[in-house]
Amino acid sequence: MMTAHVPSITKEVVKIISKTKEIKPSRLRVSSNLSKEFGFDTVDVVDIILEVEKSFKIVIPDEVPLNTVGDFVTYVSTHTMRQAS
Repeated sequence: MMTAHVPSITKEVVKIISKTKEIKPSRLRVSSNLSKEFGFDTVDVVDIILEVEKSFKIVIPDEVPLNTVGDFVTYVSTHTMRQAS
């Protein structure tokens, strides 16, 4: 499977996550643990999942562990065909 361009995916994922809790995008790193570092709860993560699914036109199964920004980027980059613009 061809993977999409990771830097553009990272930028979009960070934008979605930063809007959820009004966190400056510059504070979000690929290794940032959303619950431990920023206090995200299950509802926040579900909101992010829904926005990511809508933005990238994918479905993320419930059992996929998504704890860090990098988890989202990795999943999206391996499950979408969207290329960098």
